[in-house]
Amino acid sequence: MDTQGSLPIVQCVARARIPTTTGPDIFLHLYANDRDNKEHLAIVFGEDIRSRSLFKRRKNETQQERMVRGAYVGKLFPGRTVADVDENLGLELQFDNDGELRVEEKTTWAKKDTLVRIHSECYTGETAWSARCDCGEQFDRAGKLIALDREGDIVGGSGRGVIVYLRQEGRGIGLGEKLKAYNLQDLGADTVQANLMLQHPADGRDFSLGRAILIDLGIERVRLLTNNPDKVSQVEHPPQLHCVERVPMIPLSWTSDEDGIHSSEIEGYLRTKIERMGHLLQKPLKLHTMENVPASSTTITTHTII
Repeated sequence: MDTQGSLPIVQCVARARIPTTTGPDIFLHLYANDRDNKEHLAIVFGEDIRSRSLFKRRKNETQQERMVRGAYVGKLFPGRTVADVDENLGLELQFDNDGELRVEEKTTWAKKDTLVRIHSECYTGETAWSARCDCGEQFDRAGKLIALDREGDIVGGSGRGVIVYLRQEGRGIGLGEKLKAYNLQDLGADTVQANLMLQHPADGRDFSLGRAILIDLGIERVRLLTNNPDKVSQVEHPPQLHCVERVPMIPLSWTSDEDGIHSSEIEGYLRTKIERMGHLLQKPLKLHTMENVPASSTTITTHTII
């Protein structure tokens, strides 16, 4: 678990526009860092949210090289030759003597409340249609809310925001160990107990990379999409980064009989988040008591798996 120490050094390697099936274009940013060799991502809504490391001018680079890595303003089109100026849109980037991007209102998003989701990779929930967790649902909801102006009582991002996508599967234990944990859950453990039985921490994720990526993108004031109080504190990095609002993510199944995930596994998963991890969910659930905990789930915690 990150201890809020020094930030890792992150470098945006490339950025590209991605047209989406749901409407707005997004800009996918790929990051390298000095902590691990994983390819962490930032899914950015809004062309004017700019990576400082990507856009910094480099010695002897050409305008073509800048466009190829994604350090351009406005829109690319066949025959374009200059990365830092889009004459069609009347946009031009400015830089200081060291090549650092100058933040100007017309070209670069800055010092505004920004809707953000810090999301950890979940192959099973996002790709394999798992009903054991709500990770895939939260990922999709975050993108929808960032794109919208408003949904009910929630003020959306109006097309500006960031999903930081961290490659830390299974709350940091990896996919293979996560699948073992699923088998332990079928034997009676909850998601926290299963990680501990495999001799992993209940939550081994490191959010320092998320903070560093947000700072690189020039995000200062975060409206954080989360139910996890730990993430609220983890996103803080004064004076550069501050969480100004927690935006709740209510499971769709709690508000609709037709939408969301309806399974015994998801109810148990959400119950554990409330009881064992302190998540800020408010729907009344039948919580564990000594009378209703199955005998198998009390016995199984006395062993560890080597």
